[in-house]
Amino acid sequence: MDSFFVSVELLDRPELRGVPTAVAHETGRSVISSASYEARAFGVRSAMPVARARQLCPSLVLITPEFSKYREASRAVMRIFHEFTPLVEPLSIDEAFLDVAGSIKLFGPPAEIARRIRAEIRQRTGLPASVGLASTKHVAKLASQRAKPDGVLEVAPERTLEFLHPLPVEAIWGVGGQTARALHARAIHSVGDLAREPLESLRRAVGTASAHRLHELANGRDAREVHTSRVEKSIGHEETFAVDEPDRAVLERELLRLATRTAERLRAHEAEARTIAIKVRWSNFETVTRSRTLSEATNATVRIYRVARELFAALGAAGRPVRLIGVRAEQLVPAGSEGATLWSEDDGWRAVDRAADRVRSRFGATGLTSARLLTPRTDVVDPRSLETPEA
Repeated sequence: MDSFFVSVELLDRPELRGVPTAVAHETGRSVISSASYEARAFGVRSAMPVARARQLCPSLVLITPEFSKYREASRAVMRIFHEFTPLVEPLSIDEAFLDVAGSIKLFGPPAEIARRIRAEIRQRTGLPASVGLASTKHVAKLASQRAKPDGVLEVAPERTLEFLHPLPVEAIWGVGGQTARALHARAIHSVGDLAREPLESLRRAVGTASAHRLHELANGRDAREVHTSRVEKSIGHEETFAVDEPDRAVLERELLRLATRTAERLRAHEAEARTIAIKVRWSNFETVTRSRTLSEATNATVRIYRVARELFAALGAAGRPVRLIGVRAEQLVPAGSEGATLWSEDDGWRAVDRAADRVRSRFGATGLTSARLLTPRTDVVDPRSLETPEA
């Protein structure tokens, strides 16, 4: 989807069409969630701090996000995808892979399917979409990016390398800043350079596993299929404070809030975590992570909170201002898959969690909560962390 959050907002604010617009909270530390193409012309990008975006584009119009609208629009789009093929793999709220090989007899060649999908989305939701057509997932994703805004780009199998090789090496999926610098140090600047580089040289630059993956993608080889179900590898939440927060009581309260939301999602996914991790970003932007692997997997709120609190206390940074804090559950396993023990200190808390989940399912997310979490949240800047992600 093109500038998805902005596009959804413009359905209700048509007077802003053609105006540099972005979806973001109007606070000092908020970041841009989505920017219109008019704003992008000024250099405004997603994840950019609002203050920087306003420097680049003083006329930028900000729209406060309403994530419930975006989720509903996403569901409508995904329903259209499933009308053309059952093989749909969502990547995010606004992006998906579709395998249409089995749909050609019904709907025509892939380019015709792309045209019909975009027409259905536009007619039924009013939203623009861009489509990349290719024989592999990696090239299809790159093609969709280059089809924007509101276009289609088809890369025929025999022209895959012709399309790939002139691109900058940063275009390869998974090449971030550090990897790009390592490649540039070896005079590898384009995808073609990467494809021609000997594997042994790449291993010395980026390691064995990354070298093989990058070399395969650069040569147009990607055997991944479209998977209709997604297995969560981890579940977590994080929050950024409006003002660097040194108060231990406030930080522990937010750890409880984050642990509660993480545990709720674990139970909703019928999963348990073997490892609990925290993420802390100090006021100087230094970021640290700490984790602990448990003797038995858990999805109990209190257990997750206690481990997170202990990990934070072990940092030994009392009074040091915190900019961001997060809790994550890792090494997920199906709930109950590790077998029952004779006795577990989580048993009592699991009963409490089950009761709380039943109350929330009937009366909503605020139906039952810890008394500590009733405190007004004027000190957290990013309300997106309060939104319930899609399962």
